[in-house]
Amino acid sequence: METLQIGNVSLTWLSGGVTNLDGGAMFGVVPKGLWSKKYPCNEKNQIELPTDPILIQMDGKNLLVESGLGKGKLSEKQLRNFGVARESELESSLEKVGLSVEEIDYVLMTHLHFDHAGGLTKLEEGQYVSTFPNAKIIASQVEWDEMRNPNIRSKNTYWKENWEAIESQVVPFEEKWNLGAITMIHTGGHSDGHSILVIEDGGELSIHMADLMATHAHQNVLWVMAYDDYPMDSILAKEKWLPYGLGKNAWFTFYHDAFYRAVKWGSDGKQIVESIKRER
Repeated sequence: METLQIGNVSLTWLSGGVTNLDGGAMFGVVPKGLWSKKYPCNEKNQIELPTDPILIQMDGKNLLVESGLGKGKLSEKQLRNFGVARESELESSLEKVGLSVEEIDYVLMTHLHFDHAGGLTKLEEGQYVSTFPNAKIIASQVEWDEMRNPNIRSKNTYWKENWEAIESQVVPFEEKWNLGAITMIHTGGHSDGHSILVIEDGGELSIHMADLMATHAHQNVLWVMAYDDYPMDSILAKEKWLPYGLGKNAWFTFYHDAFYRAVKWGSDGKQIVESIKRER
């Protein structure tokens, strides 16, 4: 398991599943001749996209960033369409670091699309129950509202199977949510309620841009997904937070990147100067 230390805050990547989605959709209007040089695709034009939650430990608390793809919840058609190469192994990942799902205090949801929220619930005796029964689940109010009342476009990714069983645990926030060194900030863009995560401790900084910068290859502010509901908001958020992070020598962390868990770019943003690679 790969780890990163930000001051007194420790981050550990868990195994939450692997999807393979269309590279064209993941890079929007960017020509394949450009994006495929930075992030390779298979013969079906799909790119590998893990769904790996980050365990954050600080001040005696255990937090998860995202919940993984889930296990045993997708139909054969969904498994095929989403190119699922592996479903979640989250519980066994937690066991490897000496934790159980009951010991998770918070689950921080940057947004609630199925590939992030699938692990919030699990099937037991034919019923969906909370995977993390003692956790507070944090998401922006905008995101939580749309999760329960999706529109004609978003109903394809906001599923009642992922929220009905955890409704009483959700703690929504407006613009920001803070716990010690961690701040969640509502940005919009990828979804209307999308948020990012900033950790600052001991003079060190990490920024989790979530699906505004799903992989290291999405660093260019104009390289946004066709999946983004509000692409100009994605661009504006990247224009704000990328320079901020570069100016402070920040780590940028990833949920979906098949090659890197985290990277630091030089101050000009042109070269990766330090990285934590994902074991493959």
